[in-house]
Formats: sequence, C-alpha cells, structure tokens
Amino acid sequence: MTNNFSKHPGNLSLLLAQADIADLDILVDYITDSGKGRISLNDDVCERLVKCKERGAYTELDRNLIRKELLEFGGNTLTNVYRDVRSSIAVGSLLDRILPDVDTAITYDEVVKDVASHLNVPFSNDDDILIVEDGLLRKILRNSFEKMSAEERAAILKELNVTDLSMLGPAAGAALIAAGRMGGFTTYKLALIVANAVSKALLGRGLPLAVNATVARTVGVLLGPIGWVVTGLWTLADMASPAYRVTVPCVIHIAYMRQKAIMEANTIACSACGARNEFKARFCSDCGQALQGK
Repeated sequence: MTNNFSKHPGNLSLLLAQADIADLDILVDYITDSGKGRISLNDDVCERLVKCKERGAYTELDRNLIRKELLEFGGNTLTNVYRDVRSSIAVGSLLDRILPDVDTAITYDEVVKDVASHLNVPFSNDDDILIVEDGLLRKILRNSFEKMSAEERAAILKELNVTDLSMLGPAAGAALIAAGRMGGFTTYKLALIVANAVSKALLGRGLPLAVNATVARTVGVLLGPIGWVVTGLWTLADMASPAYRVTVPCVIHIAYMRQKAIMEANTIACSACGARNEFKARFCSDCGQALQGK
C-alpha cells in the first residue's frame, strides 16, 4: 500500500488506507464534533466512527467511511440533496430529460479547492492537489505571521530553512512564506506546525509528535498566533456553511497526513533524536549519530 501511495500521493483512499490510528482519530473528532454528533451526520455513522476511535482500530470499511463522510460534508446541503434526488430518477423519464445532469459524487480535489476558495487561497483549476494544499497551509501561516513576536517569527523562519533572519519584519517574512513551494522536509514541517495548531485550537489537544526536539519546540511556540487565525476561520465558517467546520480542519489535517506519508516514504528517522534524514545519509544531520543500517 505504501508503494502505491508513493506512486499516487494525491489519492485520498490510499492515504487513509495506510494512515496511523492517531491521525484517523483526529479526523473522526472533526467529523463527529468529538463524538457529540452533527445535524447532517447520520447517528449510526457517528456511533460507528466513535467506536472505532474507542477501540483504536479501523477496518478498510471504516477508513472508506471516513472518506465518504468527508466528501458528503464537502458538498453543500442543497447540492447533496439534489444529487440524491437526481440519481434516484428513472433513466428516460420526463424528469430525467428535464433536470440537468450532475456527477453522483464530488471528488476530494473539489473539496480541497472549495476550502481554498473559501479561505481566499489563489490557485488554478488545473493545479495538482498537493499544490493547492501547500497554498492553503501557507495562507494560514502567512496570516499568522503578522501576529507573531520577533522571536516567534525568527523561530518559524529558521524552522523553514530561512537563514537570513534579517527578514523578521511581518511584511517581508509573510511575503517569503507566500513565495514558491518549499518542498521536502520543510513542507512537512509547515504542514505539521499548522495542523498541530488547528487540532490544539479546536480539539484541545495537539498532534502526537514523533519529531525531534527542535521541531517540537517550534510547534509549541507557534500555537498561539496560529490558533488566533484558526479561531477567525471558524467565524467565517459560521457565517458561510456549517459544513466548513468539518471540511476546513479535515483538509488541513489530511494535508499534514499526506506530507507525513511522503516524508516517511523518502527519509529515514534517527534512532537517537528522531530527526529525518535522506536515505543516502550515513550520519544524522541534527545530532551526528550514525544511522542504523548505514
């Protein structure tokens, strides 16, 4: 499954199939409102997903159910109702000839781009999903940047491999974050920082961090500034559609899960400090420890 994901990193089903239990638990909390349920969520589905979280196990069907429910939330209520009604009409009937066709289900790409549009993230319709997710993460971090202290800005720029710390001004730093894609482990750290802050702000707990101490410290420092921006996102969600209270955090968390899976497939972890290194490296770039098997 990992090999298949490496060949198709934009595929949501492959990503969920290999996802860690802890990451699925967070998606379930977003979908079920931490088990309290939602008006547009079937009670049986809510109960099933909550039980998965309680027992710490998800079957293939359960993982597919998470995907299905996320796509359901991705379409607005009126659109989903129309899709259901349209698909139930007999082929060749009068209504079938009158009513316009519609796809029977939306794709995850559509969900991501809908969230990006909602948050005013620029993208092209033909952009790959990883590019749109990257832009979404950058937008949240960029909006948080102006709320950071000079020390916080220095920490985030250093963590994102910006060596010229003279660029500590909000405008310069925000522009740099908004610039082209960073790629590699830096993109993973960007996703980790944002997703952790979203989880902390909405669920009261951050991600289970299996990262080296330096990254963990940076993540902790930036919870406040990013959390303030996240709170603002939920004000926008309340004014728009309740579905965004599910799709926005889920899309952010899945962007993190995707970068995590890509990073794990292409790097090796140091047994001493947890830092990720290229497969060809013989010694850890952070602590100098010899990498196992090298």
